[in-house]
Amino acid sequence: MIIAVPVMNDACLEAKISEHFGHAPYFAFVKVEDNKISSVEIEPNPFEDHGPGEIPEYIYRKGAKVLIARGMGARAKAFFSSFGVEVLTGASGSLKEIIDGYLEGQLKSVNYEPDKKFHNH
Repeated sequence: MIIAVPVMNDACLEAKISEHFGHAPYFAFVKVEDNKISSVEIEPNPFEDHGPGEIPEYIYRKGAKVLIARGMGARAKAFFSSFGVEVLTGASGSLKEIIDGYLEGQLKSVNYEPDKKFHNH
């Protein structure tokens, strides 16, 4: 299984989650096998400006079955749902903390409204 997480930098498992997934500088794709992290790939966000559905489609095409984010709007969640990608919001911390929490069943999705300064489009 691949889990996608928007992150602030390419510091591997120490990368911190981005406040708003669409404006994240990077996306981490964490491969999990036997309930353990087997690999981590971090890519720059390929969309400086993005249209509706572009980032969810990109994440889906990378093979992600789960997206864990800090905050996300209802429209983006609907796109992920149409691709069959599970979305968890309200996460915080480092990539390792987030993935470990998910694997341990400790991560629960909560509605989190990102700061409106990120919604300038």
